[in-house]
Amino acid sequence: QVQLVESGGGLVQPGGSLRLSCAASGSIFSSNIMGWYRQAPGKQQRELVAVITSGGSTNYVESVKGRFTISRDNAKNTVYLQMNSLKPEDTAVYYCNINQLGYGYWGQGTQVTVSS
Repeated sequence: QVQLVESGGGLVQPGGSLRLSCAASGSIFSSNIMGWYRQAPGKQQRELVAVITSGGSTNYVESVKGRFTISRDNAKNTVYLQMNSLKPEDTAVYYCNINQLGYGYWGQGTQVTVSS
């Protein structure tokens, strides 16, 4: 089993910054993909925000390129999402995900609200 615990969400003004963290524990394999997804208010589907492989390759949704940075510490099985220049449309519940051996696991989600 795999457990994911997220932290770092909150309320921030437009233009501000937040850093999300997600620590994975349990049966973690050395080769995996960790990432962040978000579900905006009123939307049923989660949107991929950013992912990073265990080798460090990254991919971002177009709307966050240049503002968000995903990184990871493999020794700690932890993934981070540095979010700068936040906009009201970034408001969502952010979920951490790890995918290994074809199985995906989710965290409980952390609320990010961008509002003045």
